[in-house]
Amino acid sequence: MKLEISEEEIYRHLPPALRHFTIAQMIGIALAEDLSDDGILDLTEANLPFRDVTSASTLDPNLLLHGRITAKEKGIVAGLPIAALIFHLVDSKIKFTPLVEDGQSVDEKTVLAEVSGAGPAMLAAERTALNFLGRMSGVATLTQKFIKAVAGTRAVILDTRKTAPGLRVIDKYAVLMGGGENHRMGLHDMVLIKDNHIDGAGGISAAVAGVREKFGGKYPIEVEVKDLGELAEALAQKPDRIMLDNMSLKMMREAVEITAGSVKLEASGNVSLERLRAIAETGVDYISVGALTHSAPVFDVSMRMVE
Repeated sequence: MKLEISEEEIYRHLPPALRHFTIAQMIGIALAEDLSDDGILDLTEANLPFRDVTSASTLDPNLLLHGRITAKEKGIVAGLPIAALIFHLVDSKIKFTPLVEDGQSVDEKTVLAEVSGAGPAMLAAERTALNFLGRMSGVATLTQKFIKAVAGTRAVILDTRKTAPGLRVIDKYAVLMGGGENHRMGLHDMVLIKDNHIDGAGGISAAVAGVREKFGGKYPIEVEVKDLGELAEALAQKPDRIMLDNMSLKMMREAVEITAGSVKLEASGNVSLERLRAIAETGVDYISVGALTHSAPVFDVSMRMVE
């Protein structure tokens, strides 16, 4: 795919949390799915109308349209900067005016943005923009439901790496817009010693020692434990955080009592909305929820033309 715009120009249109090297490739691929049959994407005025064969054959290339992007359900909005950027990339003369902000709660029929410009270009960008906006708002909306479920407890809701391949940056941004917090972005920014690392290294102590020998204190260290025996071994290594993996509520409460605030505890594994409140009331500091990004329903949005 060829985008006639630099990464620096793309970053200029986005908030810091979305300025990532994957963004240009992500949007380029998404647009190419609609506008290219050979992977070559040339977003110039001369070529664009003929990449959308329907608009090219039904609309005057000089036709100006005005559209409204509207929420079709109640929820949390996320992804407006991405939607605006997509319209801009397809045609820099398109005017995208957001009427709400990312992270804002909206009701059904709320107008999220108005879009004006050349009809063929607007319709060429429409579905790609709405796909991002719908996915991101869906993640934000589900995240907010989890946040409300733990209100009044100390628990912080975290996401995981169970994101759609290639879409991690927007998925994790959407979690932030829903009121959650991000766990590690990838394998490169935090050490998380899980069961396979422990088995391969020969135990928790050996695994933690290996990290400190290799990297010193460069990265925060989290250790996954599945019972109180492993918890005791992990505590002796003084990691930054301990993950309680698939523990019963009783065992989590015991872990909270044993650690007595000496280390942050994260509950993980098969976390559902129905079980969430009980987990939070054990006293853990964090609850990581893969469902925020791997099972969020798409938020329903549409764009209709108006006079």
